[in-house]
Amino acid sequence: MQTPPSGTGRITVAEAAERTGHRAGAEGAAGRPGGTSVLLDVREPDEWHAGHVPGAVHLSLTRLCEGVPLPPEAQGRCLVVICRSGNRSRTAAGILSAHGVEAVDVIGGMRDWAEAGLPVVDSRGQRGTVA
Repeated sequence: MQTPPSGTGRITVAEAAERTGHRAGAEGAAGRPGGTSVLLDVREPDEWHAGHVPGAVHLSLTRLCEGVPLPPEAQGRCLVVICRSGNRSRTAAGILSAHGVEAVDVIGGMRDWAEAGLPVVDSRGQRGTVA
């Protein structure tokens, strides 16, 4: 098992849902305005379109590594970073932390998020799948 990059933390999907204002059983619900963090999805575009968390922002790890800036909604905010399983999000959280961004990654990623009954929608706003 790899050690997390220095300065980054790992949280469960339950903790991620709490920080971003989501809750189990709220299919299609966006994050509550009271959420303290922004959920940043770092999967590739085809994965994002198949199914993502409503209210999340998207910037693939590939684009992040190319130096593309964070989406405006994520700038200056605490970030909860998610991918399919937790590997890419761990890398992204390390990169972000190295640049002074407060970021944690989600253990188990979108697979565990969906398994926990948390909301996942596709690019049309319908029930999504984790690709």
